Amino acid sequence: MPSALISGASIAGPALAYWLNARGWQTTVVERFDALRDDGQNIDVRGAGREVARRMGIEGAIRDASTGEKGTEFVDASGAAIAYFGAGTTDSRGATAELEILRGQLSRIIVDRTEKDTTYEFGDHITALDEHEDGVAVSFAHGPTRTFDVVAIAEGLRSRTRSLVFPATDVVRELGFCTAYLTIPRAPCDTDLWRWHSAGRGRSVTLRPDNLGTIRATLAFMSDVRGLDELGREGIVTVLRRTFADVGWAAPRVLDALDDAPLYFDAIGQTRMASWTTGRKALLGDAAYCSSPISGMSTSLALTGAYVLAGELASHPYRTAFARYETVMRPYVERAQKLPPGTPGIANPRTRTGIATMNTVLKAAASPVGARLGGLASRVFTPRAEAIDLPDYPLPPA
Repeated sequence: MPSALISGASIAGPALAYWLNARGWQTTVVERFDALRDDGQNIDVRGAGREVARRMGIEGAIRDASTGEKGTEFVDASGAAIAYFGAGTTDSRGATAELEILRGQLSRIIVDRTEKDTTYEFGDHITALDEHEDGVAVSFAHGPTRTFDVVAIAEGLRSRTRSLVFPATDVVRELGFCTAYLTIPRAPCDTDLWRWHSAGRGRSVTLRPDNLGTIRATLAFMSDVRGLDELGREGIVTVLRRTFADVGWAAPRVLDALDDAPLYFDAIGQTRMASWTTGRKALLGDAAYCSSPISGMSTSLALTGAYVLAGELASHPYRTAFARYETVMRPYVERAQKLPPGTPGIANPRTRTGIATMNTVLKAAASPVGARLGGLASRVFTPRAEAIDLPDYPLPPA
């Protein structure tokens, strides 16, 4: 029975385990954190990613765990609506996808379906990889060295294990944009819309509903300063309070919650690599081709990449499989990483003129005329989630 070690228990890693298990592989998932993280913000399941979810038999479970987000509304400093866009009604369309779910809940859905066949090892991580003719000898921070036929790194944008596979460190394309994600209590004034306020000077505040009775908030801002994501919580809170001190609408409420709310801070970027595989080792998901939360495509790339990689490994020797994985996924990844011109600055204007221009475009896109012109809003906000000819990898007889 062939064996695979997968580093990372978010979405791409468990999805790869699912598809390899279905083809008779022995899978082990190692995760640096002590337990599965059930937290996380709203994510979209679109296009090819949604088709993969169907083939996994989890589309219904995703729908049952939906955040309930009904659409997207842009508001001014007083909270008055500027423009509204309803949720998508197809696999791909809309700023709000038809299927919206919290990242941790999607991870839990996939892990629950793989726990019977996959060994999950939490609180551990890879420290060294020694490839030889018959496999990869893997050293861990805790526990003995073990050998696997292939190793897949399915971690995040700033994966620490990736450097063991590809020593080059300059693989992250920084977008000059930072986002703080918080979970705050839901208030009577909240709605089931993703509400967005652009406050000028490259800053924005958003509120999104979840299915747990709370609100997922973000404080985002343009910045060329590097290393902000390496600050401790106290330093990050200081930066946020100073940056958003004069912002209206929901900003004071979100700032008031900073002392106690769950907080995650991220310097947004993309993973850009010429190759995702070497020898018996492969990169997957954000560690390989993060497209950034701005694209709305990272989850679909994770699910699709896992499906393709597993299908190729089950159909070909690893060298051929890895080459085909890159051939199939590369065009899809390149389209997903191609952000609209001016992104993310275009949605986070620095000047009053920039805000006025953005609001004019939003109003036009949301107007009946915009709809009659063939869905201007859909073209503005919809990523190329379906832009891949998804292969059909037959499963062995049950």
